[in-house]
This record gives sequence, structure tokens and C-alpha cells, in this order.
Amino acid sequence: MSDLSKLTPQPLWDIFATICSIPHPSYHEEALAQHILAWADERGLWNERDAVGNILIRKAATPGMENRTPVALQAHLDMVPQKNNDTVHDFTTDPIRPYIDGEWLKARGTTLGADNGIGMASALAVLADDSVAHGPLEVLLTMTEEAGMEGAFGLQANWLQADILINTDSEEEGEIYMGCAGGIDAVTTLPVQREPLAEGSVRVTLTLKGLRGGHSGANIHMGLGNANKLLARVLVILSKSVDFQLLGFNGGTLRNAIPREAVATVAFSPSQQAEFEQAVNAARQLLKNEAGPKDENVVLLTETADSEHTALTRNSRDTFLRLLNATPNGVVRFSDVVPGVVETSLNVGIVSLNDSHAEILSLIRSLIDSGKEYVVDTLTSLGDLAGATTEASGSYPGWEPDKDSPIMARTREIYQSLFGKMPDIQVIHAGLECGLFKKPYPHLDMVSIGPTITGPHSPDEQVHIGSVDLYWKLLTGLLKEVPVK
Repeated sequence: MSDLSKLTPQPLWDIFATICSIPHPSYHEEALAQHILAWADERGLWNERDAVGNILIRKAATPGMENRTPVALQAHLDMVPQKNNDTVHDFTTDPIRPYIDGEWLKARGTTLGADNGIGMASALAVLADDSVAHGPLEVLLTMTEEAGMEGAFGLQANWLQADILINTDSEEEGEIYMGCAGGIDAVTTLPVQREPLAEGSVRVTLTLKGLRGGHSGANIHMGLGNANKLLARVLVILSKSVDFQLLGFNGGTLRNAIPREAVATVAFSPSQQAEFEQAVNAARQLLKNEAGPKDENVVLLTETADSEHTALTRNSRDTFLRLLNATPNGVVRFSDVVPGVVETSLNVGIVSLNDSHAEILSLIRSLIDSGKEYVVDTLTSLGDLAGATTEASGSYPGWEPDKDSPIMARTREIYQSLFGKMPDIQVIHAGLECGLFKKPYPHLDMVSIGPTITGPHSPDEQVHIGSVDLYWKLLTGLLKEVPVK
């Protein structure tokens, strides 16, 4: 029996334990999808998949509530796969190992998948628990949200019957979300030239790790260290005193996760060993002073590198490092319309150096389309100066706030009646799928709620156990009070 069986509400926690036991990172959700379809069949629930793999399950209204407005509960099937450097884990085959730590549920060395596994579990728990009162109900589970919202992009028109959609992908209990940022990917590609290594060179790998990482939208305002940017700065500092050749550079694993680790390999003359060590020590002190207050575990490690045969030419090395060092990262602008909320940002998520070119992949988010365009233009201009090309793709719209939304007003009323206080009505600087749903279903009235989840998209991800109970009370209370159509 899982420790989660001791938690309330049930069956939400048991369902989440099952979700954890079935690997489901982005692009590997099929096993979980098949399990859910079989689960629905066992309960005699109508279910269907669309062309892109989204799952839709329907449950008839509680007797006497057939005249209520139809509601869809929505979550996504995939999770972000991130692990600590010393954790051995294959996200495509190994289960997530959740454990209870006081008031929190965490995972051992990996992301927990509470984003959006708790929301998914809550939607399935409503289907499983006949004591929950509701009108005509649908559960929509979308594919590959974390890697590009592919399920939401492919959602077909005239499939959903709901007039109200409750998104379960929010991460702060006590907050009701009525809008979110849109996003776009930008890839800057820089051609590079290589040359043979200097004979007798010392080869060293520099590894910058120990950063907290996190969600590239929800946590971008926190000023957390970005491993790609920090290591680029270290190498620029190093180049001022050591005439090194750059063999390789790789950092980050996901465009929507603040990168926690980056690795570079350099080679230099044995005669500059002392200067190299002095520069590395200076860089360590800089990291401690600047990144340490928020990323106290950041470290810069050196070790002897394996043999390599080529390195970037001096011109390619300098161009690459200057381009990466100058690439903006983090908050670009705060909103004038929604005080305290980030309007536009970007995350330099993945950097790779190959034989013939370097790639810098950034995820840009903005509450306004022109904000996305501005950052893409900035990266394009910067790339032009360096002789690089920038291509933008995968643009998805934000969810424009509707201050007159009936379901938002009803959710606020239910929250106040349940807990005796007013919730915060928020716009989130993260990519919820709601904006995409508006294209095939412009009539949908939407709101987003969820429990408190901290450290999403990082191995520090955890969900507050007590907040899940509060979220469940709000969700079920809201379903009970959905108005007559």
C-alpha cells in the first residue's frame, strides 16, 4: 500500500500514486493514456481519442442536475523530466518515487509530476467518486503540453460539449487565474569553424551545477541563476587571462525549465596552468557573490577531459561566447495593466555546440503578442551582428482576461463561502492551454485553479498536501453550484 493511501481526499491521492507509477514524460505519455482509457472502460464511461491523442471522457449528470451548464475539467497528460545530477533515473521506464516530508509531497531526486498530475488525478477522482455532485461532465486530457502544447494545438472543433472549462494547471492555492501569457520558441543558429588542437594542450571540462532551476514562466521573476548564461560569463572572464581553445559547450535540457547545469570543455597550454586556476577561482568567488544568495549550492567544477581532436577557431570561439553572453535572459518587462505580473520574458533554455554550428534555444513568453515580437526581433538583430540566423516557431496565444467571466465570479463566490476569505484573482506568466482552446471553442467560459506546487520543472518540485484538500473542496463545491444552463 502506498503512503499516499493515508492522505485525503481519496481517491485523488491513490490515483496520483498510480500516475506516478507509469512513466509519462513529454512524448512518452502513451502508456498512461492507455491505462486511463482502460480505467474509463471498466467504469462504463464514454471515452474517445482525437487525431493527436487527446482523451475525452464523459460522465452523465448527477440525478436532478441534468439541466446544469455542461462543464469540462482539463489537465495535461505529460510531465517535465528533470533529475538531480547524481540521481540514476530513466523517465521513459522508471516510476516516480513520491514520499511525504512533513506537509509536503516530494519525489526522490526527480520532478514529482504534480504539475499537472494532481490536476489530472482530481479530474479522474471526480469521475470515480459518485458522491461528488455535478451536471453534465467531461474530462479533457491533452497530449504533450510541456513540450509545445501539441494536444491543445490539435484540439478539434465540435468535440467538446461543455460551455465551461475548468483548467487544473494552476500552482497556488488561494489564487484564481483568469489569464495567462502566450509563448514562442526562438532558435539562434551560429555557424562555427574548427581547427586542430594545439599540440600538448591541457584539456579540462568546466561543469557549472547546483542551481535551483525551476519553471521558466512562473519562476522567471525570482532572478534564479541560468546555467547557460553563468557559464558563458565564466568563459568570457577566463578568456581575458587564458588563451584557451573551446572544444564543446552544452547546457540545459528543456526550453521551459531554467537550466540548472552547463558543461564546457577547453584546452590550453601547460604554461598557462597557473593563470587558468587563478581565473577559475575568481569565477567561483563571483558565482558565490552574485548567484549564491539565491542559488547557494552553485559550484564550478574542473576535471581532466577526454581526448578531443578539434576546437573552435579563435574567431568562432569569441563570436559564440559574445553572442551567448549578450543574449538577454529573464524578465524583459513587467505589466502596466496587471501590477506585479511579468509581461514579457525569455528563458535561454538549451545551448548546444556541434561540429559545424552552435544553437541557442529560448522560450519567449508575453501577455501581449507585440511583446513576443519585440524579443524575437531583439534576438534576430543580435544574431545578425554575430552572423547567426534566428528562427521563431510554435507560437501560441495567451489567454486574454475576461473581467466579466461568470465562472470566475462564481469561483470567487464559492471560495469565499467555503473558506471565509477572498481569493486573489490573477493572471499568470506561464503557458496554460486556455488561450489555444478559445480558437476552436470561442464560447468557452474558463477559469484555472489548483493546489500549491513549488519548484515545478525542477527536482525540487513539491506539492503542499493540505492545499490539495482545499483545492478539492473548491473544485467539488464549484461543480455542485454550476448554474442552470
